[in-house]
Parts: sequence; structure tokens; C-alpha cells
Amino acid sequence: MNDPLRPPKIFGIAGWKNSGKTGLMVRLVSEMTRRGYMVSTIKHAHHDFDIDKVGADSYRHREAGAHEVTIVSSTRFAIMHELRGAPEPTFEEILSRLGPCDLVLIEGYKREPVPKIEARREESAHREPLAPSDPHIMAIAADHPVADTGLPVFDLDDTQAIADFVEKVTGLRD
Repeated sequence: MNDPLRPPKIFGIAGWKNSGKTGLMVRLVSEMTRRGYMVSTIKHAHHDFDIDKVGADSYRHREAGAHEVTIVSSTRFAIMHELRGAPEPTFEEILSRLGPCDLVLIEGYKREPVPKIEARREESAHREPLAPSDPHIMAIAADHPVADTGLPVFDLDDTQAIADFVEKVTGLRD
């Protein structure tokens, strides 16, 4: 399915902290991959994060001041880029660094102008709906009844129906 000359389709999952974004993301990646698509992901974090373990060689390289650290094995590679005070790269800059794929699923980036689904959970501390102020939200996935919307509403755990919707909205499937 992957055509390296055609840009990938993009679809996002937005929501407040603890709204179910990551669980939905993981299930969607699994389902879309099962359907034969090559899927890449981008996750936006609003805080300092680390994928290195303290004391690991790569961690020591970064701590010593390396601008980029690449770890390579026979099963994967990762490139860590230290900003060291430089501005956070734009969404477009990150997207341009990805290899060819069919679909890029984005977790976070609430304000990017890409088609997305809003994840909502009753247990989320912040429950102000995003959809009314974001014209790029195409649907809502919730663990509770949702009223006062003209958007399609899915059960947060109905991964197959949400995957069908992603295929249709992105044009992966007519």
C-alpha cells in the first residue's frame, strides 16, 4: 500500500490529559497495521521527557553535549536530538523527518490543522470539550454519552469503527 512518492495521510487524536488518547492511539496503530497499512506516529509531550536510561551509553553521550545521538542495532535505530535551548521544531519539520508510510497518527498537537478525533473520558480532570472551538475535529470518541454535537460519536473502545472512520476521512479507503 505504501507509495513513497505520495505523502502520507495524517490523522490526529486530541484531548486533555487522561482522556484516553494513548490507549486509543495504541489500539488504532495495531488495527491499521493489521489492515495492511504502514503507520508512523508522532506524540507531542508538554514536558521534559527522556527515552534514555541514566547511565546508558547514549545517555552519557547526550549528557556530554552531543547534538544528536543515534543508537543502531539489527532491529531498530533511534535518533535523539537535543534542542539545547533552540525552539521546539514545528509540526511540519517533524513530519518531514519521517520515512515513507501510508498513515501518520498524531497524539497531541491539539491545535494543528489536521483531521482529528477528540478523546474524552469521564475520569479526565479537565473536561472542557475541544470540538466546539476546533473545526478540524471530525468526531468524538468517549466513554460516556455525548450530547449537543453534530459530530459522529464513537465509543472510546470501538477501535474497528474508529479505524473505519479514519480510513474514510483520510481517503485511505473510499
